[in-house]
Formats: sequence, structure tokens, C-alpha cells
Amino acid sequence: MGAENGPRNGAAADGTTVLRATAYSPLRTTVALALWLGAIHFNVLLLLASIFLLPRRIAAMVLGTQLFFMLVPVNDKSRIGRKIASFISKYVIGYFPVTLHVEDYQAFDPKRAYVFGYEPHSVLPIGLGALLDLVGFMPLPKMKVLASSAVFYTPFLRQIWTWLGLVPASRKSFYSYLGAGYTCIIVPGGVQEILHMDHDSEVVFLKSRKGFVKIAMETGSPLVPVFCFGQGSVYKWWRPGGKLIVKIARAIKFTPIIFWGKFGTPIPFATPLHLVVGKPIEVKKIPQPTYDEINEVHEQFVVAMQELFEKYKTKAGYDKLKLRVL
Repeated sequence: MGAENGPRNGAAADGTTVLRATAYSPLRTTVALALWLGAIHFNVLLLLASIFLLPRRIAAMVLGTQLFFMLVPVNDKSRIGRKIASFISKYVIGYFPVTLHVEDYQAFDPKRAYVFGYEPHSVLPIGLGALLDLVGFMPLPKMKVLASSAVFYTPFLRQIWTWLGLVPASRKSFYSYLGAGYTCIIVPGGVQEILHMDHDSEVVFLKSRKGFVKIAMETGSPLVPVFCFGQGSVYKWWRPGGKLIVKIARAIKFTPIIFWGKFGTPIPFATPLHLVVGKPIEVKKIPQPTYDEINEVHEQFVVAMQELFEKYKTKAGYDKLKLRVL
């Protein structure tokens, strides 16, 4: 059996609240990871098997099943679904393990809604799993993750991730959930960052991403910079190059990339993740902010993200790591 259940809490010398996940049963952890991250590879295997291996009748049944799970409505409050999501949340964060560093834990009001800007995207922004409400690290009871719409057209994955608290990253859903009191977690750079990734540095695609800042200002929601160290090492990856790939990625809002973890599976490598939550940046509620007002707050956010990176990279064990802001 693994270590005793639950996170281990403490405070760093600088006043940062530190929450450390602990390990559980390796078998249950593997099952949880497979449920959480295995659907992409599983769908690819089913598709290849249907095309090259299976008889036509069986292949048609398999593809029909995938189509059904791609289109059937998902109830995010499903009792069974939430139990599965709770199981995943409980076991995966201790696998890497994840350590959460919160600069000012007391600054977060459970009754307020915040906009968390999470970076980097990497192959998959899996570190943000530690921020989910089911984990209970943050003192915020209502949280949603805004994810690429491509996720919600992927059979099986869309069910699992909806139960975990992910919703399509549309302007409508952003406004809706903030208005309902939900803290929204967004990766501003999104899948665009995958096009600029390399193996020697971290990249955040932020300079032109200002929509989330505008929405935060319109709703009066504080902005919170979040950076995850180690996430770029949990998968090995290969990305095809060329202008055509860029055009395809922009069209489908998903970047074609081949990635793999342990033994070529979707199970990620157990690389310690250090997730740093910066201090909330208070913003004045402005129903129709001007371009200059948006730029000013956006610049505050970008600077806060850079400072967060520089302040914690040595503590996280990445003292020579460079950050590229595009």
C-alpha cells in the first residue's frame, strides 16, 4: 500500500502555503491515470483496428459506439460520473507527486469567483488536476476548467473530463460560470503553445491573449497567475512541422502531436510537479473596458507570471530553465 491518505500541509519560510499530495496504492493509481488520460490513445487504437483489423460488421459497430459516445449528452452531476471523477482526483495527484505552492492562501475568498490563468499548456496541462474542487487543495468550492472544444468531441474522454469539472472554452460558458460564482481556470496560450514547444525551455503564448483579461475586468473577477513546473517532462513527444500543420491546428483547435509515457502508454512519467498559485490581482469591474485599460491589466498579469516563474524555478529544481513569452 502507498503512504497515508490525503495531502500534507505546511508553510514555507516566505509564508507560502505548501500542500503536498501523498502516494496511494500503485494499482488504483494506475487505473485512475488510465481513466483520466487513456481515452485519446484508446480511441486511436479503436479507429486503427476498425480500419485495418476488424471485419466490416464489427468495425461498423465499434465506430457506431464511438459516434454514440461522441454525441450523447453528458450529465456533469451524474452520481456515477462524479464517483469516477472523485476516484481519479483522489489517486492521480499523488502519482507524480504534485506539490501545490499558494503564495497567499488567505487571500482567496470561498464566496468569490476568480479567473486562474494557468501555464504552460505542454502536451497536456495535467498539473491543473490539483486545482479541481474534488481534490480540495484550494479553499474554493466551485471551480470549472475551460478546455479546448476538441475534448468534447472525443468519445469517452468527454465523459470523464466533464465529470471532473471541465467545460468548453467558449466566451458564453466563461461569462455564465463566472456569473454563477464559479472560479474558472483557463490556459490562455491554449493548444497554440504546442506549436512553439521545444525540449529546452518553457513557452507561454500570452502576448496576444487578452480575452480572458477583458472578461475578468467585465465581471470584476480577480486574475490569478498559475505556473506548473515539471509538466513538460511527463511525456515524450514528437510534433510534425510545416505551415500546413499550423493551419490544421488553428482550424480544428487541436495540434496534431504524437506523445507517449511509460512503456509507450498514455500513463505519464512520474515527474514531480510543482504547481505555484500566485497572489490574486484585483481588477476594477468595468462593463466595457477600453483597449488601453485591458492592455494595462494584461501587462500586470504577464509580469506577475514571469515573476512567479523566476521566484520559484530554483525551489522547484529548475534553476537553469528559461521561459519564453510569445
